[in-house]
Amino acid sequence: MASVVLSEAEKLYIVHGVQEDLRVDGRGCEDYRCAEVETDVVSNTSGSARVKLGHTDILVGVKAEMGAPKLEKPDEGYLEFFVDCSANATPEFEGRGGEELGTEIANTLYRAFSSESCIDLKSLCINPREHCWVLYVDVLLLECGGNLFDAISLAVKAALFNTRIPKVRVLEVEEGSKEIELSDDPYDCIRLNVDEVPCIVTLSKIGYRHVVDATLQEEACSLASLLISVTSKGALTCMKKVGKGSLDPESIFEMMETGKRVGKSLHTSLQKILDEEESLGTTRQKVGFLG
Repeated sequence: MASVVLSEAEKLYIVHGVQEDLRVDGRGCEDYRCAEVETDVVSNTSGSARVKLGHTDILVGVKAEMGAPKLEKPDEGYLEFFVDCSANATPEFEGRGGEELGTEIANTLYRAFSSESCIDLKSLCINPREHCWVLYVDVLLLECGGNLFDAISLAVKAALFNTRIPKVRVLEVEEGSKEIELSDDPYDCIRLNVDEVPCIVTLSKIGYRHVVDATLQEEACSLASLLISVTSKGALTCMKKVGKGSLDPESIFEMMETGKRVGKSLHTSLQKILDEEESLGTTRQKVGFLG
């Protein structure tokens, strides 16, 4: 992950500020930076979104392709996550530098989405045991400015909200075989219910307190963080500790409670933006990569 080098005096300044609930950029410990969200930014995908959170810039594309259901779940579709850490995001990702982080992020997303209630996978089944929709979720890190996991989870939820899957009909043909007919009407499609799709809240322990949405400088002052995957109703789908430092049980409990509270308001804010964008329809001005 991208990192910065701070002097002891700079670290002390940041740590002391956090203890007083006043961060370097003026935020309180539970405040997020202003997030920019835009959907439908990549034309050759089923759904896409771009999220800018401070200096962190994430692009997510979702591609729906027909495949065979998994043997253990013959009546469900499934999601596949792939994370590409662009060398443009930080020099540390050059060569094979970003592969390890990409795998770690993808595995975290699989864990966050492991709850059966996150996405109605049965709605992705076309023909049990034979055909289903597979959603390939591609994440591209364009710029790293701290708090990668949270920004990625917001972009994934926004892209899934934007995803449109063509409706299909299964036709019986001669000798009992089946034929699949795809609707060619772009408005005749399935939309995913993303109400239970989780968002990740990363809580970084700095001194005796913890902060959400840490900048790169704050991450350099934190020895341990807790990643919490939270649904819009405040239910946890996964939890993971990162960093070399340790966390005591009392801190973990406090961080979980903060994560649930902050996560619920994060979902509300994101859904408000997505609904506003949706209501504008074709009249919406697209910023894309020129903004």
